[in-house]
Amino acid sequence: MATAGTLSEPAVLAHTKRQLFPADDSAASYAVVDTQFAVEEWLPDQPIPAEIHDQLAPFNHVRVGTGYPDLVGVRLLDPDFLAVERFGDEPPLVAIEAKGYTGGGRVDIERGVVQAYDRLGEANAAYVAAPRAAISQSARTLARELNVGMLAVDADGGVTPREVPRIVGNRTADEATAIRFQATAQGVADKSFGLNHPKNYLAYPLAVYHPEETDTVLAERVVRAVNSARTGAAFLGLIDEQPNRVALTPLGEEVVRFAVSRYRSVDAALHEFTAWKRSRKRFCELAPEWGLLTRRVVWAYPATQLLVEELQTMADDGFPEPTLVDLVEWLHVHHPTFTIELFLRGTDDARRRVLDEDGELRKRELRDGSIYHSPTVFQLKTMLYHAGLLAERGTEPHRLDPSTDSWQLRDPLRNTR
Repeated sequence: MATAGTLSEPAVLAHTKRQLFPADDSAASYAVVDTQFAVEEWLPDQPIPAEIHDQLAPFNHVRVGTGYPDLVGVRLLDPDFLAVERFGDEPPLVAIEAKGYTGGGRVDIERGVVQAYDRLGEANAAYVAAPRAAISQSARTLARELNVGMLAVDADGGVTPREVPRIVGNRTADEATAIRFQATAQGVADKSFGLNHPKNYLAYPLAVYHPEETDTVLAERVVRAVNSARTGAAFLGLIDEQPNRVALTPLGEEVVRFAVSRYRSVDAALHEFTAWKRSRKRFCELAPEWGLLTRRVVWAYPATQLLVEELQTMADDGFPEPTLVDLVEWLHVHHPTFTIELFLRGTDDARRRVLDEDGELRKRELRDGSIYHSPTVFQLKTMLYHAGLLAERGTEPHRLDPSTDSWQLRDPLRNTR
């Protein structure tokens, strides 16, 4: 059984994450822990237990302020942890620095306060978490003066706020924006595009608008995997899944208007969808008008524009036919946090294999298809193929050879720069 004096930094952070970012949370929430905690040992001859690693995963190296917090997450925290109960319409971006007992029995809590204060240049709230017995009155005073929250962690896993911060409305930099993205309905964490043909998602807002029961209409006319179609439609921003109903978003309403303007009714439009079942032809060639609408919808997905722009830049720089390995290496240089979140599975094993403790890529591991996130390399890529943006469709990770998997644009522009 752990005692106060054995609370290491990984244990402090694991207890804090469990309390502030519970795994069973249904709200808009996502958190990553810095790659330095993916090591086997934190102190000499003191391995990090497997259950601690599991609690800390997923790992990423996210820059906030001038450094890399131990944890970066997005969530509407419980009121006890903040000086205000509400922060606008979006959950705040939270940075946490953890301090535990070192080999010499010390806890450098004042340094943690200063590190947390630095994160307030971009985070909305910052905390230092430390063993309860190590929190002095002088440390609490420093935290209060700097608007840093202080969390007392017990050996049994309890976490109690000793100082609560005020929310600040700072702008989020590019790297932390990737964490915000993961906390939305469109983030790829713990969700997936379960289907790889965009027609299944475009049909969902039509089924919602149809006078008959949504799931029945969709199952009979388009696809039986109704839950996957609903999840993907939310992913693409076509619907908003509310507690008691599914509502059309403005983009979903536009899909309905498109269908009604060409078929007079959504019922007639869905009849057309029936004829497309099991077709493997590129959608933008099979149904050109629907292909253009697909292009508009997938372009609105936050990852698409970045991918296309970077692929065009690679083509301009002499890499018109990049493989998946080429693309990930390129993107990681320019958008490291986003790249890891979009392409790599969030499991402890995948992230620890690919990222060293400084957040750098172990490039040889990128040649193993099993480390990649299926919703990106299979479903999203196939939808970009059907929309006419990419030259080749996606591949399931267990069949994927990243060294030959092509991410070439279908119609790259000639270099005009």
